[in-house]
Amino acid sequence: MATELPRLAKALVINTVTNERIPVMYNPEEYRLEQGNDFAEVGIPGLNAPPVQYVRGKARVLTMDLFFDSYEARSDVRAHTGRIVALLQTLPRTHAPPILLFTMGQFAFRCVLVDAGQRFTMFLRDGTPVRSVLAVRFHEYVDVEVETQHGLFVGPPTLHTVTAGQTVSDIAAQLLGDPTRWREIADANQIENPFKLKPGASIVAKAGGGA
Repeated sequence: MATELPRLAKALVINTVTNERIPVMYNPEEYRLEQGNDFAEVGIPGLNAPPVQYVRGKARVLTMDLFFDSYEARSDVRAHTGRIVALLQTLPRTHAPPILLFTMGQFAFRCVLVDAGQRFTMFLRDGTPVRSVLAVRFHEYVDVEVETQHGLFVGPPTLHTVTAGQTVSDIAAQLLGDPTRWREIADANQIENPFKLKPGASIVAKAGGGA
């Protein structure tokens, strides 16, 4: 006697704000998970090709096509697709769409719905749509706690271009939020005269660095 294989777990879209659980009518045949990084070109005069600097990682993007069919029930398929499309709407309390959890088997993806494109492919005689393909795109949602010091974000070194009349104290106030920290910038850039800077020169400072 042949052993029956276990069924694939039903895909769900869960609204984590209201705890509403929206099962898809049919599991997607495939889903695509995209991931990448952002790099910025650093413009340095005289180089044939500028070097690139890592900026940040990109949020993962989950895309898929969901199939809906209500022909046998002779009912409007939008009653099913509309539950997912409604997740694009903003909530009165947060003024933003809800945070979601897409699950299918062991795969779980915390996200927000970015796009939902409906394509209707079958209709009843009265024009009621009874079959639809819903192309959805979810962006990963990540909780980020940003540490601040002296009113500025703690982050990587910042490049500042000196303008006419600026002093190191002015730059410290702008980049570090405290003009009295001018010596940090002067020492890091080997500046001998903090009151006489050359316009157009590049100054490096670690925004939010330790005092």
